[in-house]
Amino acid sequence: MTDRHEMDRDLVARSREGDHAAYSQLMNYYQGPILNFVYRLVGSREEAEDISQDVFVRAYQKLGSFAFRTSRDRFATWLYQLARNAAIDVLRRRQRRPVTSLDEFPLLAPLALGDPALDAGNREQELAIAMAIAELPEDQRTALVLSVYEGLAYADISVIMKASIKSVESRIYRARQFLHQRLKTYI
Repeated sequence: MTDRHEMDRDLVARSREGDHAAYSQLMNYYQGPILNFVYRLVGSREEAEDISQDVFVRAYQKLGSFAFRTSRDRFATWLYQLARNAAIDVLRRRQRRPVTSLDEFPLLAPLALGDPALDAGNREQELAIAMAIAELPEDQRTALVLSVYEGLAYADISVIMKASIKSVESRIYRARQFLHQRLKTYI
């Protein structure tokens, strides 16, 4: 069986030839991860849904300009780059207005049903983590989310962020240090 990278190459090639089903397969596969990534950056489900939809429209429009120049080039990396840029545009338009509702913070994981006391404690901890992540500078937040929540390698993150691997490592380190300080009571 081929790996995800090879499957993406095939689907991109077929999409360029006008195969709408192939692009739908790409969209179905990446829709959840892109939505979650954008949501963690902007903190609003509604905005994340709009941004994600726009990302897939832009990706379809720009598919002809996307090229696999080397064997390391990945469709996913390019798509995350589009998503990051779109999220940053929204954050800049917002001009970092303060969050007015706790509902705007991205939750890190759905709560399992069980003991209400444990669920309340988990909810409080998740909210504290989400609030601390929202305080991070955009570059640190992006690097951390891509690494921890999306599971991307530093090399892929460096491509998405157009930064060196050392810079990515440094941003993630600083983000973790900040979170460690901010979340001492939960550790």
